[in-house]
Amino acid sequence: MKFYARRIAFYVVTLWATISLNFLLPRLLPGDPADILLAKMQRAGGELSETTVRNIKTLLGGDSSSMWDQYLAYWGRMLQGDLGVSITKYPAPVTDLIAAALPWTVILVGLATVISFVLGVGIGAWVGWRRGTWVDHLVPFTTVLQSIPYFWLALVLVAIFSVALGWFPIFGGYDVWAFPEGPEWSWAFIGSAVYHGFLPALTIVLSSVGGWLLGMRNMMVSTVSEDYIVTAEAKGLKPVRILRTYATRNAAIPSIAGFGISLGFVVAGSIVMEQVFTYPGIGKLMIQSVQNSDYALMQGVFLVITIAVLAANFIMDIVYGFIDPRARHNV
Repeated sequence: MKFYARRIAFYVVTLWATISLNFLLPRLLPGDPADILLAKMQRAGGELSETTVRNIKTLLGGDSSSMWDQYLAYWGRMLQGDLGVSITKYPAPVTDLIAAALPWTVILVGLATVISFVLGVGIGAWVGWRRGTWVDHLVPFTTVLQSIPYFWLALVLVAIFSVALGWFPIFGGYDVWAFPEGPEWSWAFIGSAVYHGFLPALTIVLSSVGGWLLGMRNMMVSTVSEDYIVTAEAKGLKPVRILRTYATRNAAIPSIAGFGISLGFVVAGSIVMEQVFTYPGIGKLMIQSVQNSDYALMQGVFLVITIAVLAANFIMDIVYGFIDPRARHNV
């Protein structure tokens, strides 16, 4: 019980500190969203009335209250789900933009992460069990793929399969010509989304499977030398049972912990990869917010990513306490 109480207290304090920093950092940057939006409107032409200027400053900035009052107001708005208004796509609320982009990233990066984890752990367990044989050559091959920058790998896949062969689309999350009104719940749209997301998902799998494979292979080599594996072999148990029940189950514990952390970063997406494929996810939204100095959108995206990472770490700490009793006693 002491283990869980300490973990809960740690994450509560971390969440408070993270949200406080998320409030403070944009206010330390030069300028403010209201001035940026007004400058853009003036460059676009036309005169701005005093009423328009006053309303924009009231909505996006010009708050003359103290920092403490702004901090309390920020907490109040955040607890109500109000993350402000984006100047990139004014007057769209930040929550609407994030809600529209989040499913694309979660589905694409989430499925790709799960696939790479399952493949990496499964193949890594087999390679570690058959160490010293020809299957060990899989390790340097996948390690090379992992060492290649994933955005460069994405560009190579686009050049080969999209430009040269024409098998897959170059950009987008779905066929905008077939669905001009936007996403919809239909098998045709799901098929279009899967077709457009294949190359981005393949990029993530190829660039990340090597890490899972290498880590699992090394843990298997260490595990098969343990006394309980030798005892199981001395009992005459079948090698398949030893591999599945004794070796793989214990060797996979560190990988499961790392998988939980990776799921937390799924929300962040693969920023450069989404930019390469013009994929409508959180990563592309983050780049747009930085390029346009959209502090409200930037703040909202960082907040969602931070909460997702903390939640994933918290859940994995709880799960790890169940699957490994040693973690509960080493407090």
